[in-house]
Amino acid sequence: MVYYLIVCRSLTYAQRTAAALERVGIGAHILRSPKLIAGEGCGYSVKVSERNLSGALTALSRAGLSPKRVFIIAGDGSYREVRL
Repeated sequence: MVYYLIVCRSLTYAQRTAAALERVGIGAHILRSPKLIAGEGCGYSVKVSERNLSGALTALSRAGLSPKRVFIIAGDGSYREVRL
């Protein structure tokens, strides 16, 4: 299965993001962002499945929560940024 990571600027923001997604029935899992995509400092991400990405972005927009960045997790474990 293909997954996407919605990168958040803080743990609190990741918790708000996950809660907004759960309210609309989208499963979301908070995790530390991999060092390759975190950049400076320690970041957190919310992991969603490919089938839920579009709905997740719509729900976040309606909740006033815009993602910092979004990455797709490739089959080989690498990450590629998705332009929104």
